[in-house]
Amino acid sequence: MFNGVYTALATPFTAAGKTDFKALETLLEKQIAAGVDGIVLLGTTAEAAAMDEAEKDELLCAAVRQINKRVKIVIGTGTNCTRTMMQNTEAALKHNPDGVLIVTPYYNKPNPSGLLEHFRHAAEFGAPIILYHIPGRTGLKLSAGVMRDLLQGVPEIKAVKEADYDMARVTDTAVEFAGHTDILCGNDDLFPQYLAINASGIISAAANVLAPAFVKIYKAWQKGDTQKAFKIFSKAYPLIKACYLETNPTCVKYLLSRLGVGGETVRLPLGSVSDANKAKLDEILEQTEKSLLI
Repeated sequence: MFNGVYTALATPFTAAGKTDFKALETLLEKQIAAGVDGIVLLGTTAEAAAMDEAEKDELLCAAVRQINKRVKIVIGTGTNCTRTMMQNTEAALKHNPDGVLIVTPYYNKPNPSGLLEHFRHAAEFGAPIILYHIPGRTGLKLSAGVMRDLLQGVPEIKAVKEADYDMARVTDTAVEFAGHTDILCGNDDLFPQYLAINASGIISAAANVLAPAFVKIYKAWQKGDTQKAFKIFSKAYPLIKACYLETNPTCVKYLLSRLGVGGETVRLPLGSVSDANKAKLDEILEQTEKSLLI
C-alpha cells in the first residue's frame, strides 16, 4: 500500500518564526518534480511538536491544496497521550490523507496492553495507519512478540516505519511479517540494507535535500540493478550522514537554505547549527553531485 520514496517534509519558517508558505510551495514542487511517491506532513522533521493546532491546520490546508492529489499524503498524528493522538487523527482525516503516521508513545514507555489499546483507539477511525517505531527517540523498543500482537490485533496498521538500528531485530521482523505489512525504511543511511530485506520504500528526512538521489536509488533497485543503486547511494552518502550532524531537522533546514529554499530557522528547544558544522555541511554540499539534489 505504501511503496517508494516518501519525504518527511520540513516546515519552512520565516526569520520571525512563522510558517513560510512561499518556501513551502517551492519545497513541495521540488519534491514532486523529483518523482517522490508521497509526502509526510507534520512528522518529526516538520517540528510538529513545536506547532500549535491552528498552525498545523493552516499548514495542512496549504500543503494538501498544493499537492492536489499528485502524490500520496501521510499526516503525522502521534503523541504520547492517546486522547491527544485521537484529536490529532480526527483533525487530520478532514484533509483526506492516504494514511496517518503514529509513533509509539514516547516518555510514558507504555506496557504491551496499553500500547495495543492505544493503536486500537487510533484504528477506530478506519484510516490506514503507519506505525512509527523509533526507539532512539521514544525510549521504547518493540519486541517481535509485541509487534506481532499489534499487527494481528490492529489490522488497520498497513505499514511500519522502522527506524531501529538493530538490523538483526529488523531482519527478524521483516522476515516474519513479509506479506502482512509494508516495512518502510526510517534510517536514511541504511536504505540499501532495508531494500535488501524487502522494504517497500522509505520515509526520509534527508530527501528534503536529496529527493532525486533517493528516487534514483529506489528505481534502480526495483529494476534489479543493485550495483547502480548502491553507486548512487555512495555518492549521496556523505550528505545523507551530514544531515544528522545535529538533531534533525536543523541540518536539513540549513542545507535547504543553502539551496535557496526557505531559511534555516528552527523552533526552540532546537537551536541553530554550530558554525563548525555549517562549514562541514557547506563543504559536503559543494562536493555532492548536483543531479542528486533538489
